[in-house]
Amino acid sequence: MSTIGYELSGTSPFVISSAKRFRNILRLMSLSPQLHANGRIPRFRLTETTPAVLQFQNGLRMAGELDVISRNGGLLLLPAPMHQGSLAELMFHTHRGPVLGTVEMLVPVTSTQQPFRFVALPESDQRTLHVAFQSGIYRNIDEEERIEELRAAVAKWNPSPPRRHFAAKLLMGLVALAGCLVCALYVHLFPR
Repeated sequence: MSTIGYELSGTSPFVISSAKRFRNILRLMSLSPQLHANGRIPRFRLTETTPAVLQFQNGLRMAGELDVISRNGGLLLLPAPMHQGSLAELMFHTHRGPVLGTVEMLVPVTSTQQPFRFVALPESDQRTLHVAFQSGIYRNIDEEERIEELRAAVAKWNPSPPRRHFAAKLLMGLVALAGCLVCALYVHLFPR
């Protein structure tokens, strides 16, 4: 029995999958909903907090909140980002019933927001989502722009370097301030 492992850093789990299960996932990925030629599949923002649980094959669970959902995937709010490529079972409840599918974690957009895509979603769960989407409770939004803006912001983010030579800069500022005060005092005491 061969295994496929994803080495994860920090507190992330180590995902192990049998070769047979991996082939099934790949087969289901080819059957998963594809993007429409004329645009993206509609995304829906949940109007209420929707708890979600990721369960990894090693038994580790991580609780989060489902923020955005579509037929292809969505956006989770997690306490810590998961390693890109991690596979897990995602469980959440809609007003039309529970949904359980296998997901692949994508590149985090922030330290708490991470998109995912369904790699396996049973037909009954697809129907549950479809009925939930058509009920009008979820707001249909264009998340593509928001996610792209977040990705661009993360890509451009350049934290300032650590403050070096703070004492020297402070001393130079104080000397400049003292110089200004001496000049002001000179002008005040010795008017022309």
